[in-house]
Amino acid sequence: MSSLPRRIIKETQRLMQEPVPGINAIPDENNARYFHVIVTGPNDSPFEGGVFKLELFLPEDYPMSAPKVRFITKIYHPNIDRLGRICLDVLKDKWSPALQIRTILLSIQALLSAPNPDDPLANDVAELWKVNEAEAIRNAREWTQKYAVED
Repeated sequence: MSSLPRRIIKETQRLMQEPVPGINAIPDENNARYFHVIVTGPNDSPFEGGVFKLELFLPEDYPMSAPKVRFITKIYHPNIDRLGRICLDVLKDKWSPALQIRTILLSIQALLSAPNPDDPLANDVAELWKVNEAEAIRNAREWTQKYAVED
């Protein structure tokens, strides 16, 4: 296995030394390109109180291509599908090598605060979010309690 690029080492060190509030990203002990991520549900969102597990993987050609990120914890969100895949522009067409792991994690955290049903990945969730936002938020809170709150 080739040694890690300096950029990944620097980003990892910064994540460890200056953690982002509400986000914890720890590199896997066997693969420094794979991160175990915990995102706490933002206050005043349907995900408040939830602890969401994600995985983040840096491909071989990172930073020329975006990290691969997905939710492991089930979540009721119009931009996250049942497999945990995330519809987020900075993970797709708006990716730039100038962005960093922490930028991506902050964007995911922001997505929890501001779901975007107009750019859905989970169409059924997005549809409900548009026609009955109160019920969609209730569902999101229920799923958060059921899947993301540890007793």
